[in-house]
Amino acid sequence: MKLSARDAARYFAKPEPHRTGILIHGADAMRVALKRQELIAALIGPKGEEEMRLTRISAPGLRSDPAQVMDGLRAQSFFPGPRVCFVEDATDALADPIKTALADWQDGDAQLVVTAKQLNARSTLRKAFEGHPNAYAVGIYDDPPSREEIEDTLKRAGVGAVSNDAMTGLLALARDLDPGDFRQTMEKLGLYKIGDDTPVSPEDLAACAPTSTEADIDDILNIVAESRTSEIGPVMQKLAAQGVQPVGLCIGATRHFRTLYAAASDPGGASSGIARVRPPVFGPRRDRMVRQAQKWGVFKLEQALSLLTETDLQLRSTSRAPAMPQVERALIRLAMLGAR
Repeated sequence: MKLSARDAARYFAKPEPHRTGILIHGADAMRVALKRQELIAALIGPKGEEEMRLTRISAPGLRSDPAQVMDGLRAQSFFPGPRVCFVEDATDALADPIKTALADWQDGDAQLVVTAKQLNARSTLRKAFEGHPNAYAVGIYDDPPSREEIEDTLKRAGVGAVSNDAMTGLLALARDLDPGDFRQTMEKLGLYKIGDDTPVSPEDLAACAPTSTEADIDDILNIVAESRTSEIGPVMQKLAAQGVQPVGLCIGATRHFRTLYAAASDPGGASSGIARVRPPVFGPRRDRMVRQAQKWGVFKLEQALSLLTETDLQLRSTSRAPAMPQVERALIRLAMLGAR
């Protein structure tokens, strides 16, 4: 039988132990692996593997010994409880021993869990599970997790209530992070909120979300955007001492001002515009950038981007002028432009 995405999410969280087996296939190996881990943990519990209630079979191993899958289904553990026979990275070439195992499965055997890369509708392996009356086939696609899936992930991470603004941020973060990074962020959030029963706020999320690779230059970008011209020199000296490259600094400034421009030019206003930018901006940094966008306005931000583009071209040209002073001069001109 074929499971829909919504039914599959519920099944992974609370699987039916009497089922013969399930095929999980998809193009993204990380997404498939995470779903498989969730399913097996729900079937046999956190101690299932150490209690030898999980039998792992690799694709090469099954290819060399097709009887492994039947042996895995019938293998008994010294410990009571449900058992799983897991076949990893199966292909249509392994369909015959798996079909035999599905046909010979009996009550009391382990549940068969098979993972594979994305399989088309003509796949022999996929048809074997979709056509079986007591087995499931699930396709895992690159869609971001739904709100229900995010809430289940939060629950498993030990996170309680979530404010509406924080949930909006979580939905945006789920679209922009790969599944492994998103799950790690949820686990980090669970640790961050231990002993704190208040709802998760955007500030909590900002403290746990992955930081931008330009985080080390955020200070100078905010100084420039807020027209604190006198502070530019000392901070630039620190950045140069830390090894920050002029081209990287110019690129970071261009990204920052493009974000401000996207926010300022949004028909719904800066707050609406900043909510649309990707990657998403959270917490106090979001409020700060909204204020900056409102202060600059579209016209001055267009001038700022033109100045930064000109500076970037100069840095990449054959000019022998020192690069860092060129960037510092451009940032000072930007700060003065914003103060007008």
